[in-house]
Amino acid sequence: MPSTNRSPSTLDLLQSPTGFWLLLSCLPKFGARRQQAILEHYPDFQGLLTTNAATLKALGLAAETVEALEAWRRRDTAHPVVASTVAIHRDCLRTGTDILTMADADYPEPLRHIQDPPLVLYLRGNRTLLGREQIGIVGSRNATRAGLEHARSFAAALGRKGLLVTSGMALGVDGAAHAGALDAGFPTVAVIGNGVDQPYPYRHRTLSERIATEGVMVSEYPPGTSAKAGHFPRRNRIISGLSRGILVVEAGLKSGSLITARLALEQGREVFAIPGSVHNPLARGCHDLIRQGAKLVETVDDICEELGAWWSNQDQDGASSEQEKTPGEQAMAGLDSREIAVLEALGYDPQSTDDLCSVTGLPADQLMQSLLLLELQGLVDSAPGGFQRIA
Repeated sequence: MPSTNRSPSTLDLLQSPTGFWLLLSCLPKFGARRQQAILEHYPDFQGLLTTNAATLKALGLAAETVEALEAWRRRDTAHPVVASTVAIHRDCLRTGTDILTMADADYPEPLRHIQDPPLVLYLRGNRTLLGREQIGIVGSRNATRAGLEHARSFAAALGRKGLLVTSGMALGVDGAAHAGALDAGFPTVAVIGNGVDQPYPYRHRTLSERIATEGVMVSEYPPGTSAKAGHFPRRNRIISGLSRGILVVEAGLKSGSLITARLALEQGREVFAIPGSVHNPLARGCHDLIRQGAKLVETVDDICEELGAWWSNQDQDGASSEQEKTPGEQAMAGLDSREIAVLEALGYDPQSTDDLCSVTGLPADQLMQSLLLLELQGLVDSAPGGFQRIA
């Protein structure tokens, strides 16, 4: 017998479009292929509620799927799938999680047209941001200092061009991109592989709160869902699906960032990559992308040029040409002649102090003083074999 113990909020949910879409996201054996097959007959899925069980099975739906749909029609909250749907809704209310379904007018249009669009998105923050033009920034979790600085500076510069930065809030490049946008005064979108109420990675708990306050956190997983390895490759299709293009900052040849780049290409998005030293293993993934046709990027203007001239004239905060300079160019203005000579002698591959003494003509003690000052300003880093320039 159907359960009769329903609160008013549960009854409202059982009769609402949001409740139906939550149910669809919980249906067993209702993956992307079956969804696409059903959409050929019912463009908005609503026909599933008025079609008899025999016809639904003839359309290819599994017995478990049909049984859950029948239980929803009967308002049977004792059925495990219906009960799970009700529980998710209650968790959303309890945690202040917003629900965005494909039936909503503000569901991001680019996301509708990918191969496997999420039926439901769970949000914390400003949902209207998802309608903005976005650029994804992804890269290594173990990025170099130069890679982290690239992520931060490109995120800030893209914000000044009117583009919203989207990433996956992982350690390394992702976190640096989010922080770079926020610190420059721009919102950012974080697409995560767990519930929006679950801080992950824990080291980014403060960053996640900033994003929820100043941007928006996005997940296809309901509140309470823990991070699992299998979730992250799936969330990558949402990062690329929301974005006009993907910028890969640093990536090894087996990096998960290359999955995002591949998905972007399949979805018809642009792919951009920052080149690096041939001695840096985290540059090899970027170099491979460039060999396959990704746009080589040195400045944010390279991205705007590829996307179209419109962005080249966008400047949300009236940034001057001085603000558009790279961090290295801005820092150069504060160096003395000796430090400039050392910086110009350095390359992006490690150089020994003996070689630097020979090139600059400086005694060892003065060279080391200059290298220390340059390192403190984030322009130089020590490396096996000596020092290298990073900005």
